[in-house]
Amino acid sequence: MLKLENVKKVYDGVTILENISLEIEEGEIVSILGPSGCGKTTLLNLILGIADADGGRILYNGEDITEVPMEKRGFNIVFQDYALFPNLNVYDNITYGLRNRPEISSREEVGELIDLLGLKEHLKKRIDQLSGGQQQRVAIARALALHPDILCFDEPTSALDPELTGEVLRVLRELAEHKTTMIIVTHEMKFARDAADRILFMDGGVVVEQGDAKELIDHPKEERTRQFLASYGK
Repeated sequence: MLKLENVKKVYDGVTILENISLEIEEGEIVSILGPSGCGKTTLLNLILGIADADGGRILYNGEDITEVPMEKRGFNIVFQDYALFPNLNVYDNITYGLRNRPEISSREEVGELIDLLGLKEHLKKRIDQLSGGQQQRVAIARALALHPDILCFDEPTSALDPELTGEVLRVLRELAEHKTTMIIVTHEMKFARDAADRILFMDGGVVVEQGDAKELIDHPKEERTRQFLASYGK
């Protein structure tokens, strides 16, 4: 579905990503794990089209999209801070992106999303009346309403306490049952293990190791991966 071939990114003469190659299948959940500054978010930005690659290719269903702008890639993202509109209620936040594109989702489909994410009783509430986990679900619903082929998350649990982290994990598992393809950038090892089918461990702008989520966490092959996991008490 999505394929990166030797992708490179340079900022101000400094190489941030070097020869990144990976493949993501339809319906797969991939977690990108690694220490701060390793290039996780930069990689996500290249996939989304927020930033331009300085080398290599990005392919989607066999088509080269390396230079295709973000709005034409058919992907979407749930940002770390949710980026919700405080002046709009929950329902208007969810449907905001559909104002100029009513052909994407019907009212019935939006209703199904609202039910899936447990937001029906909150539709008329202001954003500041919601918990962090509820705000996260609104952000996910808004992103899904546009029918993205790939849904990306940038540190989805960084601002949440353990109970709300579990709530987000339950939502991701429900989305997985609907075959939603997801890429999750995180620094939280346990969340990556529980949420993903596969993990990419990055350090220093390269993919150090990748594989089945539980296998990589429980039996890492590379010394750098073992060092990182040990620092988190694994």
